[in-house]
Amino acid sequence: MKKQMSLFIWAAALFGMNPVFAATNIGPRAASSVDLTNGPATRTRTNVNYKKYETRTSSKTYDVRDGRNLYYTEPAKRSTLYKEYDAGRTGAAAKTSVRTTRTETARRELKRKYYLAHPFFQPLKGKFGSVTDLSYTMNSYDFSNKPIAVDIDGTQYSFFGGDGKWDMKQFAIKEDFSYGITDTIAVLGMLKYDSSDYKFKWDVGADDKMDDNGLNLFGIGAQWRFMDNEKWIATLSGYFQHQKDISNNYILDLKGGYKISSSTIYGVARGWYVDFDGNTYGNGVEGNDVNGNAGQLYLAYKTNTSDAFYIEGGVGVFSVLDEDWTLNLEAVLGHYDWHQQASIKGAIGWQPNEWFALNLYAKTAFYDSANDKTLDLYWKGTTDNGIRLDYLTKIGDAKLDNYSETTVGVQAIFYF
Repeated sequence: MKKQMSLFIWAAALFGMNPVFAATNIGPRAASSVDLTNGPATRTRTNVNYKKYETRTSSKTYDVRDGRNLYYTEPAKRSTLYKEYDAGRTGAAAKTSVRTTRTETARRELKRKYYLAHPFFQPLKGKFGSVTDLSYTMNSYDFSNKPIAVDIDGTQYSFFGGDGKWDMKQFAIKEDFSYGITDTIAVLGMLKYDSSDYKFKWDVGADDKMDDNGLNLFGIGAQWRFMDNEKWIATLSGYFQHQKDISNNYILDLKGGYKISSSTIYGVARGWYVDFDGNTYGNGVEGNDVNGNAGQLYLAYKTNTSDAFYIEGGVGVFSVLDEDWTLNLEAVLGHYDWHQQASIKGAIGWQPNEWFALNLYAKTAFYDSANDKTLDLYWKGTTDNGIRLDYLTKIGDAKLDNYSETTVGVQAIFYF
């Protein structure tokens, strides 16, 4: 943002929005929300969704040596939630022989296992689920700023020109907690702490940057698994999230899956209603200029708006690779008010027992319509020669290019 007038050394305010989904984290969907008569807010937004998967349990009988057919044994309450994993194929220890005085039964027992990283996981009645998510997100885009003339006390000034880059790096810790009210209904709670580094990098001159951290998101909600049989599974979730200094968010999530062998193919649809604290949102920095005067620089996604609606849809597949290993792939296309984005996510899960799993994931955007969009650049502050703007004033048009967003993370999942 350098400078036909030497201005300020500043620091950053906010980048925002996911999921992520999902978990899910949702970087591109929002940012700081401000009132243009004041300064930008300084927090971020994300989203999460909880998950459930189980394996199917059954029994199988065999003919005995004398040729008589044995009876078929079916559990009194056979759950169609389960996908079959044949532990008998991994060793003789999984086979059990039962003898009575009248007959001999040879029966293979199939192992039952809950896969905690599955997109449809949720705790059963009286059970708790916990997902601790550690993530690192990188978001950036280049912009070329064309200055515009600003009238100050009857004099025309042209403030900023040249090329720059917005760069955000964020480390976040997010905790999602759930409890099973019944076998099909669970309540959800979530908290997120993030530490972020925001920069306006300029081709000429020093960068404007700042760090920001805090407990910036909390939410509550519920999930209903309204269908689960041998072939189909579906959930409906609704929750409320509050982003500190940014917005209140109301989210609806619908997922449906079809079970094939050791995999589930599924689709997902999500919608957000976002109620902003201010009347615009975007990326910004705030702090003191070289003279110690308060100042702000703000690149607005959208102005004169108090709310927004986001929607996304996608498809995915979850597969059991081995008794302890899973794979999840998901592709999502979303409309996030001021731009559209397509992203892909992959996750490898390791679950050595019934109550703990580790899930390593990565998500990246491979298309974003933010490229070639032009955003308004706003400024508030004092120049070295004493010119003062006491409110955010538009001083340029910034054309975007090379939009990039990537998140990598690990989830520790507990079920107890």
